[in-house]
Amino acid sequence: MKFLIVFVALFALALAAPAEVQINRQESDVGPETFSYVYETSDGTSGNQEGRLKNIGSENEAISVQGSFRYVGDDGVTYQVNYVADENGFQPSGAHLPVA
Repeated sequence: MKFLIVFVALFALALAAPAEVQINRQESDVGPETFSYVYETSDGTSGNQEGRLKNIGSENEAISVQGSFRYVGDDGVTYQVNYVADENGFQPSGAHLPVA
């Protein structure tokens, strides 16, 4: 009987273990003043980002970044966040995020 209980417990544990996620696509381009990347995985996660230097050579030189990422939550819903990050800070937006 103990063997059966241990066997069932181990079987349930094996079924509950998450599957290994594979990278389906990954690309990047990095230059001296710009960069970009994109990725997609087998679990539905994806993202992309582009950045560039602004005011090059000045006292106000800064990087401006925009992008998005998407993932499937534990509830089965796909969530997407779009964002901009620049001299004004990180500014995310998404249907599931509260608006100030």
